[in-house]
Amino acid sequence: MTHRLRLARDCLRSGGVVAYPTEAVYGLGCDPRNEPAIERLLHLKHRAPDKGLILIAADFAGLHAYVQDLAPERMAEILATWPGPNTWLLPVRPETSRLLSGRFDTLAVRVTAHPLAAALCRAFGGALVSTSANLASRPPARHARQLRRRLGGLPDDVLVGDCGGEHRPSCIRDGRSGRVLRA
Repeated sequence: MTHRLRLARDCLRSGGVVAYPTEAVYGLGCDPRNEPAIERLLHLKHRAPDKGLILIAADFAGLHAYVQDLAPERMAEILATWPGPNTWLLPVRPETSRLLSGRFDTLAVRVTAHPLAAALCRAFGGALVSTSANLASRPPARHARQLRRRLGGLPDDVLVGDCGGEHRPSCIRDGRSGRVLRA
C-alpha cells in the first residue's frame, strides 16, 4: 500500500471526507457507517439528505452489509456487469442508515472498475460513500485541480489520480426490473 493510500485510509477511518478519481469524475467519499461523516459530505455538496447516495466497493462482498440479495437470476445479471460503471439499486437492509438510502427502499451500489478507487476501498476495508465531487446541480470535477473551484473548498484529503475514460457518470438501473433510470 502506498503512502498516499494509507493517508486517505486513515482520513476515512477518522471520519474525514476524501476526494478520489472514479471511472468518469472525481468522487467524494466517506465511511458509510459514520453518520457525522455522511452529514459533513452532504453539507459540503449542499445535497439534500432525502436524495440518497451511492456506495462503491472493490467487490460485492463489501456492499453486502448494506443491501439485500435479489433472486439468483437477477443477481447473476447484476454481478455480470461488475466491476464497471454500472450502478444498481438494490433493496436496502433495514439497519442501513437512512442518510445513505434517503427516502428510498433501495440503495445505489457499484463495484468500481477504477483501480485507484478500488484500491482505496480495499485499503479502507470495505465500501465507501461515493458521490460526484461537485456542489448539487453543478458540473463535477474531472481533475484534482478543479476540486477547489467546484467545491469552494477542499475535502479533508485528495487522492490524486486520473479519472477513467468514461465521459458520463455511471448508468443507474433498478435491480428488481433491470430498467435503466440514468443512461
